[in-house]
Amino acid sequence: MQKITPFLWFDNQAEAAARFYVSVFKDAAIGPISRYGEAGPGPAGSVMVVEFTLAGQVFRALNAGPIFKFNEAISFQIDCEDQAEVDHYWNALTADGGQPGQCGWLKDRFGLSWQVTPKALGLLVGTGDQARAGRVMQAMMGMTKLIIADLEAAAAG
Repeated sequence: MQKITPFLWFDNQAEAAARFYVSVFKDAAIGPISRYGEAGPGPAGSVMVVEFTLAGQVFRALNAGPIFKFNEAISFQIDCEDQAEVDHYWNALTADGGQPGQCGWLKDRFGLSWQVTPKALGLLVGTGDQARAGRVMQAMMGMTKLIIADLEAAAAG
């Protein structure tokens, strides 16, 4: 059992969001769904909490009204093996109302922030060569979706 579970607050889209995220990730599943009873506070029978798993990580999503909204102070980082994986997650999460951000960040259609990051980025900036790392970081700052070939070109000078 995992010790810490991300718990996401939605207005009324918890189940739709969970089903969307499960469709994006290969190793994913919907778990138990609890519903509001007659005592509320949501409409009886409507989804209260939906549990879902992405890549072995359990999440819970709550329908609790429009009191709180997501912002960039919390994001989920996806470590990608290659450009095809970066492209897959970027395209899926920005589809249907998602918004690209700077440096590999994006907001999905539900307003949740994600970082779609190739593992190559860490390898390119983590060599101890400050000039190389600076070139890579400067290239990254000009990107929305991260392009590994462009980061590698910047590293090479």
